[in-house]
Amino acid sequence: MSNNRSVQSAFPIVVFGAVALSVVMSLIFLFSRGSSYDEIGQGGLMSGPQGVAGPPPPAPDSPAGRAERELEIRQMLRARSERLVGRGQPALDIDAEVARLLGPAQPSAHSAGLTEEVRQLVVARNERRMRQGLEPLDVNAEVTRTLQELDP
Repeated sequence: MSNNRSVQSAFPIVVFGAVALSVVMSLIFLFSRGSSYDEIGQGGLMSGPQGVAGPPPPAPDSPAGRAERELEIRQMLRARSERLVGRGQPALDIDAEVARLLGPAQPSAHSAGLTEEVRQLVVARNERRMRQGLEPLDVNAEVTRTLQELDP
């Protein structure tokens, strides 16, 4: 029982001592370090000299830039192929995919549904023009022109 009293009498001393120690340490940290808000936007996750960085990336249209782009595309395609194989699907032909992605842009063939929808739009536009007394447009030429406008 006397042991229990000594523990009970030491408990407030330990609690207040821990609180006092944490307050002192907090004050030391508060005044010894600058504001964290002053460091926002200055690299954040890096410790060490902030001005030291690697070499600048190559220009996108330079040979080094094209080689780097091809390397990154190959890495992404390899990862995609590994995921497909993991799901039991056939692997990608990485070289063919790289050639397709980096090759010249193919002219986009519009779906029949889109072409028909544009044709309906042009016919409706012609009907409005004729009601207004204007000359109708050539439907095929307007469909072609509108589809070209849709391509970026």
